[in-house]
Amino acid sequence: MQKLAVVTALLFLNSFAIAKDARPELNRLLNDFMAAASHQPPSAEDKAIFDRFFAEDVIYTRAAGVVITKADIMRSFDAPPASGPQGGSYTAEEVTIKQYGDMAVVAFRLVQHQADGTVNNYRNTGTFLRRNRHWQAVAWQATRVQAESKKP
Repeated sequence: MQKLAVVTALLFLNSFAIAKDARPELNRLLNDFMAAASHQPPSAEDKAIFDRFFAEDVIYTRAAGVVITKADIMRSFDAPPASGPQGGSYTAEEVTIKQYGDMAVVAFRLVQHQADGTVNNYRNTGTFLRRNRHWQAVAWQATRVQAESKKP
């Protein structure tokens, strides 16, 4: 009985010790996602990157406060381009990743560089879950950061 207790304790402690540092993989996923979001028009590979990035059950709250699903996100690839400035790119800056076993929180400043020179900033927070050895976003929150006004 005592051996069983020792083996159980070792297995329990070992489960924490074998948790692999997911930061490099999550950074790669985030950078691939930013690159895919920057392509206009998006390619089939960009769509595949979004499909891998978001879990089927993701809850995505856009900067406008609208909650959308993965199906909404994937349908957007088939929609005509939105009106307004086209082109530009996205980067993830000030990235912070906190891992909790098979769950991780990724927070960063998303910078949208539009083709006309306009720059928009957003604070994004994603909750990732590792399922079947793959990380995917299960929750996403985007908040637009208002431009700072210059004081006289």
